[in-house]
Amino acid sequence: MRRIYCFAAAAMLALAAIIPTNAADVTGLWLIQDTTARVRIFQCGELMCGNVVWLSQPLDAVTGKPQTDKLNADPEKRSRAMLGVAVFLGLQRNSEENKWVGRIYNPDDGSTYRGSIGLIDRSQLKVEGCVTIYCQAEIWTRIN
Repeated sequence: MRRIYCFAAAAMLALAAIIPTNAADVTGLWLIQDTTARVRIFQCGELMCGNVVWLSQPLDAVTGKPQTDKLNADPEKRSRAMLGVAVFLGLQRNSEENKWVGRIYNPDDGSTYRGSIGLIDRSQLKVEGCVTIYCQAEIWTRIN
């Protein structure tokens, strides 16, 4: 009987190794639609979070210093470095298999919106931000 359990466990491990990773996995590194930034999406507890980890223009053209979050609605956050800024603020899994909803920060205008992210396929992510009933979406590309 013990031999059967060992065989079953070994078979399950072998199957796990050949089955592709979960298609609903949004974690990883993503290039935003206009290719000016990369965002790393990661699990934070049971939620999804995402931070800016790369900028095509890391230095401010005017000051020559690292880019800051100068458009943030909160004046106290305008001097923080853009690298590391959280853009996905604890998104919760939706009832749809490949979708997470919550708040999304847009550094391009310094505002936070109700929004969602959802996998189109393994290499494309739809990122959508909404104000009342008006939504705007863009497609991001997986890098890793």
